[in-house]
Amino acid sequence: MSTYEKLAGLALEVDGYALEGLRADVSSGFERLCTVVHLRGDGLEGVGEDVVYDADDQRAFQRAGAVHDLAGRWALGDFCERIDGLDLFPAAPEHGDVSRLYRRWTFHSAALDLALRQAGRPLHDVLGLESRPLTFVVSLRLGEPATLEPLERRLARYPTLRFKLDATGAWTPELIAALVATGAVDSVDFKALYHGTIVDQAADPVLYARVVEAFPDAWLEDPDVVTEATSAALAGAHDRITWDAPIHSIADIEALPFPPRMVNLKPSRIGGLAKLCATYDYCAEHGIGAYGGGQFELGPGRGQAQYLASLFHPGTPNDLAPVGYNEADPSPGLPSSPLAPAPEPVGFRWAAA
Repeated sequence: MSTYEKLAGLALEVDGYALEGLRADVSSGFERLCTVVHLRGDGLEGVGEDVVYDADDQRAFQRAGAVHDLAGRWALGDFCERIDGLDLFPAAPEHGDVSRLYRRWTFHSAALDLALRQAGRPLHDVLGLESRPLTFVVSLRLGEPATLEPLERRLARYPTLRFKLDATGAWTPELIAALVATGAVDSVDFKALYHGTIVDQAADPVLYARVVEAFPDAWLEDPDVVTEATSAALAGAHDRITWDAPIHSIADIEALPFPPRMVNLKPSRIGGLAKLCATYDYCAEHGIGAYGGGQFELGPGRGQAQYLASLFHPGTPNDLAPVGYNEADPSPGLPSSPLAPAPEPVGFRWAAA
């Protein structure tokens, strides 16, 4: 039985839903807006978090309110198909199809949570899987000009932290040497496949060559393998290249320029329960490793992503640190890696640390 088949037949009763807006200033230097969907039925509630990045899209969603009639008795799979047939945006989203995937996952994850709560069972029990200790890294940019200070400040408080760093043209040889000396870098993200965002990074063959040489054991995420010069710099490192931004489906994995050893599977970016389950199954069948990635969630979405990672890829460098690490100056007392398993007794939720 496939992973999805274990879930699709769960009974689901829906009376309606409500929206809750969240906001925070996060470490990448922007105001983050998210929306929690509270899906209600039979006196219970399931939650999912909308991580669409454009603030105007979030505000429009919250202003419009609960405009769709979702009431009824459903099988979970049928409800998800109903969601897939709706236009969940009051106006066309700023970033098109990927935002539609994010919002679709919001409703699917809320429905999964509600169906499990109505069944009185947790996700791992229904899937027949064990929730295991979750390894995580902290994703970080080093500023402009780039300095070691953001990393040093975190290591001073949390000396065992591991990092996934965004490489930029501001990385000097001296900074790279200092990063190597920390021994704390597990992944380097080149951000070459982002366009029209605040984290865009142009292909830089000198930077690529320096990073490949300096970090021989680090994963290399989303590099430019098309431009001749950057491709040459990566020629001997294909087994360390991972992919994040282009992965929305199995078809995207199959379309990569060479078979990957590892991919970043973000549930919100996959954008649907059936697709996500199929992608987990595909990676397992083809021997492809996976790690999870965060979307600057402010509410239950981070815990749900952590829960899934604890079931399907707990020991990889999951970019799923507790949300307190998103702060510019993380406070004392945050949990260290690996996170102890924390699924709630019923539903699709990970208990807050």
